[in-house]
Amino acid sequence: MASLRVQNLHLPAIGSTKSTRRRLNYCRAAINFPSNLSPKGAAAFQNLLPVIKLDELAQNQQYTVITEITKRKPLGSPKESRLLVAKLQTIAEAVADRVEMHDIIGRQRNNWNHLFLHSINSFALSASLMTGISASLPSDLLALKLSSMLLLSAAGGMMLIVNKIQPSQLAEEQRNATRLWKQLGRDIDQMLSKKSNLTKQDVNLAMDKVLALDKAYPLPLLPGMLEKFPEHVEPTCWWPKKQKKQNPTQVKQEICEGNGWSQELEEAMAGLKNVLKMKDESYYVELGKLVLGINKGLAVSGPVIAGLAAIATGLVDAPIGGSWAPVASVVGGALVAVLNTFEHGAQLGMIFEIFRNCPGLYQKIQEEIDHNLSEPEVELRENGEVFATRVALQLGRSVSELKDFAVFASPKCKVEDMKEFASKLF
Repeated sequence: MASLRVQNLHLPAIGSTKSTRRRLNYCRAAINFPSNLSPKGAAAFQNLLPVIKLDELAQNQQYTVITEITKRKPLGSPKESRLLVAKLQTIAEAVADRVEMHDIIGRQRNNWNHLFLHSINSFALSASLMTGISASLPSDLLALKLSSMLLLSAAGGMMLIVNKIQPSQLAEEQRNATRLWKQLGRDIDQMLSKKSNLTKQDVNLAMDKVLALDKAYPLPLLPGMLEKFPEHVEPTCWWPKKQKKQNPTQVKQEICEGNGWSQELEEAMAGLKNVLKMKDESYYVELGKLVLGINKGLAVSGPVIAGLAAIATGLVDAPIGGSWAPVASVVGGALVAVLNTFEHGAQLGMIFEIFRNCPGLYQKIQEEIDHNLSEPEVELRENGEVFATRVALQLGRSVSELKDFAVFASPKCKVEDMKEFASKLF
């Protein structure tokens, strides 16, 4: 009968940290067989022996330990942990302060829009009424003419200021900023609830998000206000840019699976990214350009018409005025009220800001997809199932519907092949 002999081997500790100072036990097995076996039988037993190279085994164990250390990245000393928590709490207080400031300023600028809208319309319509009364009376009433000219001039000047700052767009900026600051505050509170897993990278990321939001939605009116009539319409960016590990356009030959990711999910996310970029984002950018053009035309024509109406009012009952001056003044004042109502009553500035924020959201989702797909180690990605659920909720879809976008994963797909938008929410 053959007997089995086991010998324990003790290898030295791998790594220098306390978490890795441990002894690794391995077993070396040898089979003893009777000496009276024939040569063929002994050779058969030798072939059955497992060959284990201890050097390779030690290297595999060392790789496993090093990978584990790289992923966990412990905090270090308790003093360092308390310092990171204190920094994050300071950022959380600043975020809470930003939420209140943007909320107060947003309500203030929304009041501006209503006050300016009704004031300008009252000035223009009152001036038209005074001009009509003055023209209908047999005697020349200088007081009515001067009052009408003053009101129309004031309406034109106010329209210049209001069209420059676009109060409805300012209010929408602050509403978006308040919502995003509250979201950032919730994220920081969640990180503070897990103090044991807090790292320096978390603190730096929170600080980068604060700076990105400050840049995207500034608090000052002048200077520092966002351009209300930009030459090029671009999506709003309120998040810090992520560094890409590799070029996401490269086709990966190796399929990465694990951590909630699969080949089917990767193809669905790649197709979703193409649809967002080629259809949803471009559609809202074009709408933004259209609204911007209309708003720009109204912003220029309103003050010009108000100025012409004021000049026509001064020519009422004048020899060169004739019968056209009263008509031009009355009609001009009414037209000023109509244009102002259409521009600021319909809040075209707010609509333009919405059309600029929607592609910004789509661009953010694209960057998150790129960041995950460009990471070759699936364990370092965000969990695939959680990521798919979050993206589906942001687009107003179910997770199962995301699989339908896998057919658009190829870079050769055309926008004509995309029958529907990726987002159902906007």
